[in-house]
Amino acid sequence: MTSAVRLSSPLTPFVIRLLDVLLIWLAGVLAINVRRAIHVSEVAFPQDLTGYYSLIASAGLVFLVFSREVYRSWRGSALPMMLMRVAATWLAVIGTLLLWLFLVKATDDYSRIWFGLWAGLGILLLWAERLTVYLLLRALRRSGYNLKHVALIGHGPTADRLLDRLGQVRWTGYHIAHHLPDPDDHSLKQLASQPLDEIWLALPLSDADAIRKTLHGLRHTAASIRLSPDWFTYRLINHGVSEVLGIPMLDLSASPMTGLNPAIKWLEDKLLSTVILILVSPLMLLLALGVKLSSPGPVFYRQERVGLNNQPFMMLKFRSMPVHSEAEGVEWGNAAQKATHGFGRFIRRTSLDELPQFINVLKGEMSIVGPRPERPVFVEQFKHEVPDYMKKHMVKAGITGWAQVNGWRGDTDLHARIEHDLYYIENWSPWLDLRIILLTLVKGLVHKHAC
Repeated sequence: MTSAVRLSSPLTPFVIRLLDVLLIWLAGVLAINVRRAIHVSEVAFPQDLTGYYSLIASAGLVFLVFSREVYRSWRGSALPMMLMRVAATWLAVIGTLLLWLFLVKATDDYSRIWFGLWAGLGILLLWAERLTVYLLLRALRRSGYNLKHVALIGHGPTADRLLDRLGQVRWTGYHIAHHLPDPDDHSLKQLASQPLDEIWLALPLSDADAIRKTLHGLRHTAASIRLSPDWFTYRLINHGVSEVLGIPMLDLSASPMTGLNPAIKWLEDKLLSTVILILVSPLMLLLALGVKLSSPGPVFYRQERVGLNNQPFMMLKFRSMPVHSEAEGVEWGNAAQKATHGFGRFIRRTSLDELPQFINVLKGEMSIVGPRPERPVFVEQFKHEVPDYMKKHMVKAGITGWAQVNGWRGDTDLHARIEHDLYYIENWSPWLDLRIILLTLVKGLVHKHAC
């Protein structure tokens, strides 16, 4: 086997936890020194720091209590997700301490500037620690240290994909010590006696007999046994394992809006839509006046669209077409050919006609970021023509989305748009939403395919 040097001793998690507590302490002390150097009021920073030191020590203990997810194995973990978990845990600690101080009516005993400095320095130091250790472990694993020795059982696309992937990410430290494409009883018995860390089964879910036979042959091994199903032969969304009624179930296609995610998304939408509506309200008044003066009819155009869980809702726009322009029926696409009044062409080309949809967001019918909704008549058509089209309704429809910031909007390839929508659903995070919002602002709202 490749180098047997291992760094995952029982002491390692203890050292990491101790280092976290020390960095939280260091951040608090640095914040005290910075605050002392800042003269923002006539109120002097206190000389007796007993209360501050007690609060800092308490934060370290609370961080350890809150940080179960933070100390999961780093092997194979994505660095951005790891840093996000650390930041979320630290901010939860700060929030808990502030809530406690509020309940005991002690918030005035501590400097608000110091609290802000401490929170910011804490995130930076904890991130710096994680980044340093992460990069060190990657370098060591590339050199053959701290490896996990694995046996791969099976052949075909799933096994090939695992081998290809391991070749691309050697830094994870997984080493294929044995590969048994077609194991028999004798080879399984020999494998069970090997000093392995893990055994991966690349066997199809449909072959229950082969899985059962393999598990029986490995019944004497002490290695962890993992099954890698042939997921990628299907178009799955957020696949994994959930426990329902105490029974494990395989998630084949699941919405990312579970656990705390719906609350995060709700808060994101409510706060941002409220702020945006306040900021753009003068502009919306001018646009409403422009619509009213340029063409007879209502200011808003209400159009039925399909949203979350295939439920219809009335999406709002500033009216950019004459009132009776769709009297002879609706047609998908060809936005440039649709009859519009002069002011309507301007607001459609600049996407300013979409601004009232922030009202839909505030009402809970839409999200700021998500797949663009479509009319029911076209949904009925496209669900038969585009594979997995209906999976876009696993989340709320959005004003902007991953497809739109990548150029797939309006009269563009529908298959490409759906692929981007499904990518968004499978990879959703608050950070992806923020990235899409920023890309929307950077790339601008003007688009030749705007509709």
